[in-house]
Amino acid sequence: MPPLYYIAVGIGVLIVVLCCLLVLLVSRLTIEKKLRREESEASAAQIRNYEARLQPIAARLKPITDLDEEIARLESETRRWQQEIETLRISYGEKKNIHDHLLHQVAVFDEKLAFAEMGVYEPHFDFSDSEEYRKAIIAIREAQKGMVSDNTAVICTTKWSLDGSASKGQTMTNRNIRLTLRAFNNECDAAIANTRWNNVNAMERRILNAQSQIDKLNASNAIFVASEYAQLKLEELYVTHEFREKLKAERDERAETARLAREEQKLIRDMEKAEEEEARYRRLLDKARAEARSIVGQQLDAFNEQIKILEQDLAEAHERAVRAQAMAEKTRSGYVYIISNIGSFGGDIVKIGLTRRLDPADRIRELGDASVPFAFDTHAIIYSDDAPSLERALHAEFELVRVNAQNYRKEFFRAALQDVEVAVKRLAPNAPFFKDIEAQDYHETLAKRNAALLAIEVAPENAFPDSI
Repeated sequence: MPPLYYIAVGIGVLIVVLCCLLVLLVSRLTIEKKLRREESEASAAQIRNYEARLQPIAARLKPITDLDEEIARLESETRRWQQEIETLRISYGEKKNIHDHLLHQVAVFDEKLAFAEMGVYEPHFDFSDSEEYRKAIIAIREAQKGMVSDNTAVICTTKWSLDGSASKGQTMTNRNIRLTLRAFNNECDAAIANTRWNNVNAMERRILNAQSQIDKLNASNAIFVASEYAQLKLEELYVTHEFREKLKAERDERAETARLAREEQKLIRDMEKAEEEEARYRRLLDKARAEARSIVGQQLDAFNEQIKILEQDLAEAHERAVRAQAMAEKTRSGYVYIISNIGSFGGDIVKIGLTRRLDPADRIRELGDASVPFAFDTHAIIYSDDAPSLERALHAEFELVRVNAQNYRKEFFRAALQDVEVAVKRLAPNAPFFKDIEAQDYHETLAKRNAALLAIEVAPENAFPDSI
C-alpha cells in the first residue's frame, strides 16, 4: 500500500483522538462550571444567611462605628486647628518682637514706661548747694558753645566736591552740619527740659538714641556728632536734674528750719507764759499770807488750806518755768516720741520723731490733724538732754525697715511694737513704753461700717447664674 494511505489513516486517527479529547475537555469544563455555579449559589446563600445574621449585630454596632467616624473627623479637625494655632503662634512671636523693638524705641517718650524702667539714678556731681550746680550748668553750656564755634561739635570726615567744585562741596557740608547740629540740639533740649526724678535714665537713652539715629542718617555724608559734644549734653542732663533735686532739698531744709524756728519761738513763749504763771501764783500766795496774819479762828484754817493749795500750784508753776527755761536754753534737749496709727497706715508702722516743745503732746496732736483720718496712739515720750542723738540711735536700729528710703525726714518704720520696745529699753532704760493700741476712732469706725454692711439687704443667690 502506498505511504499516503498510512499518512491519511494516521491523520484520521489523530483527528478522532483530538475530537475525543475536545469532547472530554468540554464535558469537564461544563461539569466544573456547574460545580462552581453550585458552589457560588451555596456561598451566596451562606453569605445571605451570614448577612441576615449580622444585620442585628451591625444595627447594635452602628453607634460605635458612627462614633469612630466622629472621632476620626474630630482628630482631623484638631490637627487642622493645631496647625492654625502653630501658625498664629509663629506670627505672634514675630509681631511681638516687632512690638518690643518699637516699644523700646518709644519708651523714652512715654512717662509711664519711663517710670516703670527708671531704675536707680546715681548722682554724677557732689556740689554743696544749688548755686554751684547753677554755675556748673553755665560752664557746661559754655563748653558746648566753644565746640560749636570751633566746628568740633559735628564733624565731617570727607572732603566733598559738588559739580567739580570743592567750595560748593564745603558749602553743602556746612549746611548739613548745621542741620545735624540743630536736630541733635533740639532732641537734647527736649530731653533736658522734660527730665524729672522718674525718667532721668530714659532721657539719657533718648539723647544717646538721637545721636545714634542722626549718625546713621548722616553716614552716607560722613557726618557725625562728636562723642565729646554728646557727653557734654549728657552732663548737662545730669547736672540739670541734680540741680532741680538740690532745689527741692533746699526747700525742704528751709521748711524744716522754719519749723524748728517756730518751735524755738514757741519754747520762748512757753517760758514767758510759765514765768508769768509762776509770778501770778506768787502774788496770790503773798496776798493770801498777808490776809492770814489778820485773821483768827476758823477762817484762819480755811486760809491756811488755801495757802497750801497755792503753794502747791506755785511749786508746779515754778517747775514748769524751770523746765521751759532749760528747754529754751538747751538746743539739744527735747522729747523723742514713738507713735503709731493703725487706722491710717496699718499695723506695725511706727513713727519715731523728735520735738522740743514744752508739751510734746502738742506735736503729736498736730501730726494727727486733718492730714490723716485718725489720731495717733502714743507709745513712748522720752525726755533727753541730747534728744537728737537718741533719735538717731533709734533710727539706726530700724534703718533697714524704713518706709521711705529716699526722704529721711519721713520718720516712719515698718517694725513691730515688741521690737521697738526692746530697742527703747536698751537705749533709754528708764523710759516707760506702752504697747496698747487704743485707736478708738478707728475701731468705732469699723464697728459702724460693719453694722452698716449687716443692714444692707442681701441680694438673692439666684440673681445671676454662676455660668451660662
